[in-house]
Amino acid sequence: MEELFTQWLQEYGYIILFIWSTLEGELGLIMAGIMCHTGHMTISIAIIVAGLGGFVGDQVYFYIGRYNKQFIYKKLKTQRRKFALAHLLLQRYGWPIIFAQRYLYGMRTVIPMSIGVTRYSAKTFAFINLISALVWAAITILLAYFFGEQLLQIVHYAKEHYYIAIPFALILGGGIYYYMHKATAKAEQKMTGK
Repeated sequence: MEELFTQWLQEYGYIILFIWSTLEGELGLIMAGIMCHTGHMTISIAIIVAGLGGFVGDQVYFYIGRYNKQFIYKKLKTQRRKFALAHLLLQRYGWPIIFAQRYLYGMRTVIPMSIGVTRYSAKTFAFINLISALVWAAITILLAYFFGEQLLQIVHYAKEHYYIAIPFALILGGGIYYYMHKATAKAEQKMTGK
């Protein structure tokens, strides 16, 4: 199975990278950086493909917000707190939040949709989003490229000792969930004034 997956990455790597970047894909970018390190991908093409994928994904989320407001309000009730936080961040920080939203765990899809719901300029959003996506792709892929040998060693070690990662993953996941829950609750509280 692993050999088949590696073969697919070598044959269809750029297509997989584009799709993965469209859907959210730091892990895909790290894999692309490692493949650039091993010589299976060209670094400049990987950065452009990943950047365009990230750009397209966020544009789709923006236009879902722009043209499907009722659907969003109805179907995404459970994300209410994240939407409140996204609106608060946009009001407080303006365009830099569009640039930084890729690095906010759990908010990458919510922020473009919530900006789409507002009257924010679609052209301005697209321009900032494109620059942000290319920078995001370049930083992640270059880091993975430069630390490719170390990452390959970690992957090899993790394959042999996978059971060690379980407690760390649980602690990390729990911490991220707790932090996001507190932050969104605080934002919702500020928005409602309660």
